[in-house]
Amino acid sequence: MRKLLSILFSSVILAGTAHAQARVQATHSNRLIESYRAYIGDADLYNSKGARLTQPWQIIRQDRANFHQYHVQDSGDQSDSFFADPANRQALEQMLRNGTMTREAANMILRGNVWIEVDIYGDHGTGRWIDVSVSD
Repeated sequence: MRKLLSILFSSVILAGTAHAQARVQATHSNRLIESYRAYIGDADLYNSKGARLTQPWQIIRQDRANFHQYHVQDSGDQSDSFFADPANRQALEQMLRNGTMTREAANMILRGNVWIEVDIYGDHGTGRWIDVSVSD
């Protein structure tokens, strides 16, 4: 029984190591696709039906929809080509899950009236993750 457990444990460790190596290799091909800066204003805190948004990714997505689709822009908002595509805006939630944003930044976005900086990473035009930070 001990020998069987030892073999199983070794297999799990080797499989985990191989998986980790594959993930590291895959990320080497990912690169910065685009960056932009945007102001999260009051219009970005509500969806097109007037409901208050409750998640940072929803607000960031609404900001980009406002910018590209509805032409509602805050002074100083920068354009981006990546989120001009509605399919890429739909992927924003998963991209943020794969990326980074501090809890403080998330709370500030939920309150609004804050500048954000977004870095979009991926491979061959396909977004994989975004890193979001707040700035002055």
